[in-house]
Amino acid sequence: MPEREIITTSDRPDLDEQSQAALLPVWPEFIFHDQVSSDLMGPVAERFPSCDIRILEDGEVIAGSWGVPLRWDGTLEALPAGYDEALISAVTGHEQGVPPDTLCVLAVAVRADRQGAGLGGQALTAMRSVTTTAGLARMISPVRPVLKSRYPLTPMANYARWTRADGTHIDPWIRTHLRLGATILRPAVRSMVVTGTVAEWEEWAGLAFPESGRYVVPQALDLLEIDRERDLGAYAETNLWMRHL
Repeated sequence: MPEREIITTSDRPDLDEQSQAALLPVWPEFIFHDQVSSDLMGPVAERFPSCDIRILEDGEVIAGSWGVPLRWDGTLEALPAGYDEALISAVTGHEQGVPPDTLCVLAVAVRADRQGAGLGGQALTAMRSVTTTAGLARMISPVRPVLKSRYPLTPMANYARWTRADGTHIDPWIRTHLRLGATILRPAVRSMVVTGTVAEWEEWAGLAFPESGRYVVPQALDLLEIDRERDLGAYAETNLWMRHL
C-alpha cells in the first residue's frame, strides 16, 4: 500500500517547487493573472505557511489546500466579497495585529492523474484540523464549483440551488463540501477580478476576440467582457461562500 502523509508547508517548505508543478496546472491560465493574488501571495506564503496543507503519497505531492486566517464575525453582511478580499483582509489584519478567528480556505487542488479519488474531501478534512489546532472558531471557503463553467450564463445564486434527482447537489465539488457538513452561505460576487489587454486574454484563453462584447471562455465561471477600443479584457468571477465550522 502507498504511504500517505499530510503535512503543512511550514513542515516541508522544500516541497514548494514540487507542489507548484503538481497542482497549479489544474487551473486555467487566466486565474494566475489576478492582480490582488499576484501582489499578496508572496506575503501570504511567508506569514501563513501553517495554514496550507499538502497530501503526500510515497513522498510525492498529490493534493493540497491553501488557506489564510482572518477575522469574521459570522454574519453574512461581514463576509469578504470573495477570494481577493479575503487575501487583503488576512494580510492587513496580520499587519495591524487583529487577532484572527476564522480560517478561509482559498483553494483545494488535486493532481490531474489523481482526481476522482476523494482527495479533495481529505484535504478539506485536514483543513478543518488546521482550523481547530490554530484555535480558530470558524472555517469558510469561496468555493469554485467545478461544473459552473458549463453554465456561464447562469447566476451563481441559481446554480447553488441545482440538485440531481436524488436530491444531492449537481456540482461534485459543492457536493463534497455538503457531505462534509458544510452549508451554503451566499454567492461571492466579484470574488476574483482579472484584467488584461485583448492580446493577453487571447493568449490566456486560446481564443480570438475580434470585436467588443461578452465571451464564453473555457473553464471560466462567468463571461469575459472585451472592449477593443480600450484594449481591455475584464473578467469578474463569482464563487460560492460555504461554511464548515
